[in-house]
This record gives sequence, C-alpha cells and structure tokens, in this order.
Amino acid sequence: MAAAAEGVPETRPEEPARDDVAVETAEEAKEPAEADITELCRDMFSKMATYLTGELTATSEDYKLLENMNKLTSLKYLEMKDIAINISRNLKDLNQKYAELQPYLDQINAIEEQVAALEQAAYKLDAYSKKLEAKYKKLEKR
Repeated sequence: MAAAAEGVPETRPEEPARDDVAVETAEEAKEPAEADITELCRDMFSKMATYLTGELTATSEDYKLLENMNKLTSLKYLEMKDIAINISRNLKDLNQKYAELQPYLDQINAIEEQVAALEQAAYKLDAYSKKLEAKYKKLEKR
C-alpha cells in the first residue's frame, strides 16, 4: 500500500514479475533511430507542403471565381446601363412628340367643347321648335 500511495503501482501476485532487460528492450524499440526521425520529418514536411499547396490553390481558385463573377456582373451592369440610356432617349423622343402634338390635342378638346355646346343649343332649338309647332297647331284649330 505504501507503494501505491507514492504513485508507484504495486505488483499483484497473479502477474508475472518482469525483469529489467525486457523493459529496457521495449523502451529502446519505441525510440526510432536518428535516420528514421529525419525521414519522418521530411515526409511530414512534404505532406504539409502538399496540404498547404492544396489550400492555397483552392483559395486562389475561389478568388479567380470571384473575379470572373465580378467581370460578368460588371458586363451585365453595362448592358443594363445601355438599356436605361436607350429607354431614356426613347422617353425624351416620346415627350417631344407629345409636346408637338399638344396644340392639336388642345384644338381637339376645344372642338369637342364646341360640339357639346352646339349639341345643347340644338336640343334647346328642337324643344323650342316643338313648342312653336304646338302653339301653331293650337292657333290653327281656332
């Protein structure tokens, strides 16, 4: 129990006792040789370089895609600008033509008002002539 309190596991009676030579051999086998460490470092740096190259390539491709999208958007906006300019020009032409037609439209409105007044006068004249006719027939009967 004293060994367990100090942080050293105590050996159980059912486990076979290990000799120091086997433990030392196991520790030596776990440590790679100096040449293996160098080769592992080279392999790690090679794979890390491949990974970073892939990441940078993906980022670069993303920026190229954004650049192409910006160019296409710019072209679309230029097309829309041309369309807006054409619409503006056509609207100015239509406004100019309407301004040229305005005196004729005013004349048509004036004629329409005169026709309406003339129609009212004709109705009044018709009503007056019917009254005169009725008076004439009344006088003729006498």
